[in-house]
Amino acid sequence: MSRDVLERDLFDRAPDDQIRVLDADGTVVAPELEPDLEAETLRSMYRDMRFARRFDERMISLQRQGRLGTYSSLAGQEGSQIGSTYALADDDMLSFQYREHGALAARGLPWEYLLYWMGHEAGNEALADIEVFPLNISIASHLPHAVGWSWAAKLGGDERVGVVHFGDGSTSEGDFHEAMNFAGVFDTPTIFFCNNNQWAISVPRERQTASATIAQKAHAYGLEGVQVDGMDPLATYVVTAAARENALEADGDRLRPTLIEAVQYRYGAHTTADDPSVYRDDEEVERWRERDPIDRFEAYLRNEDALDDDRIATIEAEIEETLATLVERAEAADGDPGEMFEYTYAEPTPRLEDQRDYLAALRETHGDEALLEDE
Repeated sequence: MSRDVLERDLFDRAPDDQIRVLDADGTVVAPELEPDLEAETLRSMYRDMRFARRFDERMISLQRQGRLGTYSSLAGQEGSQIGSTYALADDDMLSFQYREHGALAARGLPWEYLLYWMGHEAGNEALADIEVFPLNISIASHLPHAVGWSWAAKLGGDERVGVVHFGDGSTSEGDFHEAMNFAGVFDTPTIFFCNNNQWAISVPRERQTASATIAQKAHAYGLEGVQVDGMDPLATYVVTAAARENALEADGDRLRPTLIEAVQYRYGAHTTADDPSVYRDDEEVERWRERDPIDRFEAYLRNEDALDDDRIATIEAEIEETLATLVERAEAADGDPGEMFEYTYAEPTPRLEDQRDYLAALRETHGDEALLEDE
């Protein structure tokens, strides 16, 4: 993909004038942008997208059964998460908000990740092995940290980029603007990846900003800005690959950080604690489902003779087996409820000590199983 695509002035683009490789039916509409990928790589991307969707369904089911804590759904966003991650080097650093489970799947999602959603912080620790920062719940607060890592990589002569995922709601936070400004001033090798899924919980995108696009905000900070169809995995792949090249290739003495706005839709609730029916209607969801990233990518692969029914059946069987193993290992892991008191403060407060002692007394008297049954 040529640089002039990324350098196009987005202030003059219509809000829906997005970079796209595949149409909604899987037809190639921009052959000059179609990436030259091996059939096996394309099938691997498809497998990870299907895994992410099935993972999502399984996690929601576990939450409804009381076997998992509050969970944030990714359905509808597989194209942006898988496509963008495949464009990175394995050792590029990835920082995410809390919905980008698909990006982790593309990195080889460790079974320990499920522990986080079951209440064990050890699930975050395991992400370091796949070059991923811990999951971040507070909105946009991870962006400055991602820029800081990128700056350190630049100063150390490390040929890696930092990629930070966040939602459209994050662009209303001060951390977003501070991180963008810092990246622009210090020319850090950072890719800001905004997953614009149209809703920040119940707040629509048009109430986040008066800008025609989120991508155009990049220009205020001296960054490249580009808007892409986030439900097109090939488009997100080529845009991220170009952004990565720009982030590492100096223009004079400057590197070139990029803001990517991936336009997509969140099919499900914000989290399992949310009821989206109170702020949007089913017709809106169904309109976006016509652009489903998995369906359009599958159509493309079939047209390319890279996928057929037998291969899909094999992929589905593998996914079910992998998921069963992940859940089994996570649910078999032991956790100590007393650990919740260990790291809240450097020195525990009297109230915290009282709570810790109260829980210890209950466990000693009744045992953990009795406490669970009592709940």
